[in-house]
Amino acid sequence: MTRLEERWRLVMDGVEQAARAAGRPADAVRLVAVSKFHPVQAVAELAALGQRDFGENYVQEARSKQQALAGLPLRWHAIGGIQTNKARDVAGRFHLIHSLDSRRLADALARRLAAGSGQRVLIQVNIGSEAQKSGVEARDLPALVEHVLAMPSLRLCGLMCLPPRCGEGEAARPYFARLRELRDDMQRRFGVELPQLSMGMSGDYRQAVAEGATLVRVGTDIFGPRPMSLKPRPLSDEEP
Repeated sequence: MTRLEERWRLVMDGVEQAARAAGRPADAVRLVAVSKFHPVQAVAELAALGQRDFGENYVQEARSKQQALAGLPLRWHAIGGIQTNKARDVAGRFHLIHSLDSRRLADALARRLAAGSGQRVLIQVNIGSEAQKSGVEARDLPALVEHVLAMPSLRLCGLMCLPPRCGEGEAARPYFARLRELRDDMQRRFGVELPQLSMGMSGDYRQAVAEGATLVRVGTDIFGPRPMSLKPRPLSDEEP
């Protein structure tokens, strides 16, 4: 067993244990392996073990990996904040966009998509009201949800958050609980199903699962420290 496989299996076990401890089925949570800055070979190795969901932050890197691994049944996730002028490079190229955070971005994505294409998106909420982070403020969430639901080319699937960096482990739990409450409120208010909650990373995915996460985004605990020599063109200025 390689070190990569060992780390991946440990995270998979951790997610399953957290789900069972919360009284949830083990398959209620999907692991998104955050592969940014890591080589195609590492993604291929995990794919051979059964990992299907991979998260990327950078357009150039993501497209390179998508092309290299086009023969594999992988689901690619855009997990970083997206500048509106990069919408053309993102729309229709990912199984799920986690970081829709404004009407402007929704409109930019929609312009690049055929009506009814059903690009899956999550709305990113600035759950800690941090000035340096992307995401819609909670008070503005209903208006953005309403706007996205009215767009035939987008399919709103749920919410995503990045809690404050000081809020890892148990300190992050209130932020995850708040995102779940916001999701539940949007479902009631608009009469729709929003099944996905993307929350939790290497330091706090167990707490996120306990609070209802359906997608956890884990990089370092699987791949190890990121090699920082590669600096491809960004999707965003955010780095989960």
